[in-house]
Amino acid sequence: MLEIGPGTGQATLPLAERGFAIVAVELGAALAELTSRNLSEHPRVEVVAAAFEEWEPEHAGFDAIVSFTAFHWIDSDLKYEKSARLLRPGGLLAVIETEHVVVEGGDRFWVEVQADYDAVVPSPDNRPPPTTEEVGDLRVQMEGSGFFRDVEVRRYRWDVTYGADEWIDVLRTYSPNLERDAVTTERLLDRIHARIESRPGGRVTKHYLATLNVARAAT
Repeated sequence: MLEIGPGTGQATLPLAERGFAIVAVELGAALAELTSRNLSEHPRVEVVAAAFEEWEPEHAGFDAIVSFTAFHWIDSDLKYEKSARLLRPGGLLAVIETEHVVVEGGDRFWVEVQADYDAVVPSPDNRPPPTTEEVGDLRVQMEGSGFFRDVEVRRYRWDVTYGADEWIDVLRTYSPNLERDAVTTERLLDRIHARIESRPGGRVTKHYLATLNVARAAT
C-alpha cells in the first residue's frame, strides 16, 4: 500500500505490524528521516521524502492508498485523479479524518475555554469545536470525482482525558501555537493551564470523531 503523509509513522506502525508492504510519502525531509528511524525494524516499509503531487513511483498498481488526517492538504485538482492512477484496477482509497467535537452531555470546558482565546488572541476564528452532526464526510467528493465508486463511510467516537500538564503539552504541538510569538503563546497556555487546574480533579475530557472514507477505483 501507499501512505500519503505518514508524519511520524503513528498509523504506519500498526499497518507494518500486520505485514503490509508500505511506501510512505512524506513531504517534510526531516520528518521523513525521523519516520524512517521509527520504522527501521520493518524492512517492508519504505519512506520517501517528496510531495505527493510531484512524486512518481517506479511501479504503480498499489492495492490500497491510505491517508490519516493528511489528505486534505493535497492539491484538490490532483488528489483523486492521481490516487486512482496509482491504484490497481479496483484498488481502494481509504481516507481517515479526525475532528475534535463537542457532544451532548460532554465536557463543557471546550466552550468555556474560548474566553481565554478571546482574551489573549481575539479572532473571529475562536469558536468551540463542531458537533458530530456538523462534521461531514468525503462521499460527495469521492463520487463526484469520477475516479471512484462504491464509497463507504464509517464514523468512530472516543474520548481522551488529560491533566493540565498533559493538555498543555498537546497544545504546544499545534501549528498556531508554534507560529505565534512565544510570549503570547505562553500567556494563552498559562491561562488554559490555570483553568484546568481550577476544575474538580484538574482534568478535561476531549471528544474525538474519526471518519473513515473508503472508495474503490472506478477502473
